[in-house]
Amino acid sequence: MTAHGARAVERCRLLADGPFSETPGSLFRFWLGPAYQRTLAQVAEWMEEAGLGTRLDAAGSLVGRYEGLVPGAPALMIGSHLDTVRNGGAFDGNLGVMLGIELVSALKEEGTRLPFAIEVMGFGDEEGSRFAAPMICSRAMAGLIESIPEGMTDASGVTMAEAMIRYGLDPARLSEAARRPDELIAYIEPHIEQGPAIESVDGEIGVVTAIAAQTRHRVTVTGQSDHAGTTPMSMRQDALTAVAEMILAVERHGRSGGATQVATVGQVEVVPNTSNVIPGEVRFSLDMRAETDAARDAMVGAIRADLHAIAASRGVGITFDTPQVLPAAACAPELVERLSRAVTTVTGRPAQRVLSGAGHDAMAMVDLCPMGMLFIRSPGGLSHHPDETVRVGDVALAHRALLAFVKEFQS
Repeated sequence: MTAHGARAVERCRLLADGPFSETPGSLFRFWLGPAYQRTLAQVAEWMEEAGLGTRLDAAGSLVGRYEGLVPGAPALMIGSHLDTVRNGGAFDGNLGVMLGIELVSALKEEGTRLPFAIEVMGFGDEEGSRFAAPMICSRAMAGLIESIPEGMTDASGVTMAEAMIRYGLDPARLSEAARRPDELIAYIEPHIEQGPAIESVDGEIGVVTAIAAQTRHRVTVTGQSDHAGTTPMSMRQDALTAVAEMILAVERHGRSGGATQVATVGQVEVVPNTSNVIPGEVRFSLDMRAETDAARDAMVGAIRADLHAIAASRGVGITFDTPQVLPAAACAPELVERLSRAVTTVTGRPAQRVLSGAGHDAMAMVDLCPMGMLFIRSPGGLSHHPDETVRVGDVALAHRALLAFVKEFQS
């Protein structure tokens, strides 16, 4: 089974370069872009080699299906996403899809058919790298959205509807991506941990118990642009200095909740962004996550109150837009137990159980069917970075655990 793990790693690395990225020299692949289209064509080829039939759903996600003993039986779905963040790593999302393919490849080699089908899922938009609405594809599959957000554009001014039409999809038929609960037994997402918990105990793989609640804001702070040389310091309404103080307040609140609470400003846009002009407007992202909905909401309220107070003290305006609010998503207890047994079978040790601070398509799928996640160690805890990596031995263990899980699984 090591060969299956090694091939999954090799293919992830292949997809991180050349025609599979929008940016030469680094990895950036967004939903419905040219590199995304080339990636789906390659992954579909690998799926078909492994014995899966393939199709594109109404949201532009790739679905592979390996029939069970009875054609048309409900499916156990395994997979993740194929898009990436800008300047991202080779394994975030992609490894989960490759492990699903290798799982089916192993079943085909053995001549094994199960009482249920296996579907391998390659979701198109988990990261929200093109449009400010992540998990469009998995939310459409779960029936959480029936139409595309109106007026949302990418960095080039292309609307989501235009992007879908250019790709050959019909925006009016997005709801056809939705699946019925009786079609799926469960959704399992193998994924790199993207953090240090597994490595901190010298583990290889772990079982996720829940995914933290998260909220994303877009904050706009409005001051007054003016001449940098002639405007006295006491008369300025500098939006950027106000935002600098706000960012420190965000960090302070993020630190106050211990290891299960984080808050991040990751993007700042300054207008007019000129060296000799006082910044008159600043827009920034605000990402807030906590173990429970209540803890997240308390942090959000405290941060917003502080930011309003800073704005008032500095004489600038502030507005908030909230493009995303995701509740905490608990993994199905039965799946946690079954995955834990499978991990113990291949490692000989009790399975480590971890909370996911990162968001995943599994957060949407929990509204459709029971959901579980298997984490693979991230060396150095590094992710969303070109140096993101995995160990082949860990991936091989994850493959063996998934194989043990599906063989023991009973619908």
